[in-house]
Amino acid sequence: MLSPDPASLEQAILQREVNEGADDRRCAVKPGSSNQTNTVRTNGALKALCGLAATLVATALSGCNDHAAAPVPRAAIVRTAIVQPRDRQASVTLTGEIQARFRADLSFRVNGRVLARYVDVGASVQAGEVLAVLDPAEQQADVDAASAAVLAAESQLRVASATFERQKALIASGFTTRTAYDQAQEGLRTAEGGLEAARAALGTSKDALNHTALRAEAAGVVTGRNLEVGQIVQAAQPVFSLAQDGERDAVFDVYESLFFSDIDSSRVSLALVSDAAATANGDVREVSPAVDPKSSTIRVKVAIQDPPAAMTLGSAVAGTVKAKALPEIALPWSALVAAGSKPAVWTVDPATKTAALKPVTIGGYEAREVLIKAGLKPGDRVVIDGGKLLSVGQPVTYEGDPS
Repeated sequence: MLSPDPASLEQAILQREVNEGADDRRCAVKPGSSNQTNTVRTNGALKALCGLAATLVATALSGCNDHAAAPVPRAAIVRTAIVQPRDRQASVTLTGEIQARFRADLSFRVNGRVLARYVDVGASVQAGEVLAVLDPAEQQADVDAASAAVLAAESQLRVASATFERQKALIASGFTTRTAYDQAQEGLRTAEGGLEAARAALGTSKDALNHTALRAEAAGVVTGRNLEVGQIVQAAQPVFSLAQDGERDAVFDVYESLFFSDIDSSRVSLALVSDAAATANGDVREVSPAVDPKSSTIRVKVAIQDPPAAMTLGSAVAGTVKAKALPEIALPWSALVAAGSKPAVWTVDPATKTAALKPVTIGGYEAREVLIKAGLKPGDRVVIDGGKLLSVGQPVTYEGDPS
């Protein structure tokens, strides 16, 4: 059996297509015929079926492409650090004031009107220096009266002494009675007592006269004044405050929470606020047992050892104490993020190189670092920069990563 010529087959196919086209045209020129209607309906149905099949095939193919081409998360580039606890010694600095260790309120011992005032606040005085005087007229009158009383008592004593000597001679010769002798002896003793009382009153009057002049009891600086010339003052009314020279204290108002921290308060480093070169060391000398109700602070006095001349009374001074050295984990502020309402940091799993959010406990804050109290262990790799846009399980890459 002979095989057909390929050229003959091609011509036969072309001729058949031409004939089918002619048949279609003949059907189209016969309006109202049933063959035309059936052909149109058949062609429309075929076109709809072909469109639906194409749509289904395209949808299936697109679904297969989405499943096969799922995007792979990109590795975030971050900076990390290895957690390495180190001994840290925190310090606390407070501002206080230089004060004299011994302070006294000076007052007159007698009543009177202020006649003169010789010093003002800030004046340096020496021991025994007169600060102010009262009008001494009243006290001088008392001295004059006491002096007259002494003269009278001396006269009475002379009379009583003479009477007693006479009675003594008479009783020896038997020319007087024992009663008269006893009376003369009693009168002598009374006169002697009266003279002593008069002399004591004179001494008291002279002391009152001397007390009209107020003198400094020790060398120091006047820190307060509460009188003016012409003012009537009462005895024991404070009129001057004197800070005595000698030992000095640095006084601080310390907030209460500092006493619950691990602070070594045995040594305090002091420096003037106005001149940091003027320094000294001090020891805590006194801690107030009560909390100030207004400021909620506790007053602490620090004894200054060998204070320099620049540390004058009233100078502002900065006192620094250090805490005991403890191992702590310090991270930059940029490493701190939040897990809900709690602080946390991003860590990197060394096996999978993915990010994980780990809650931490904050131990304190410093100028550029945050101190981690719990939540991390030595050797953990923590993200210190670039963690703001990280998500849990996201791959990360960092400097020095061998991958």
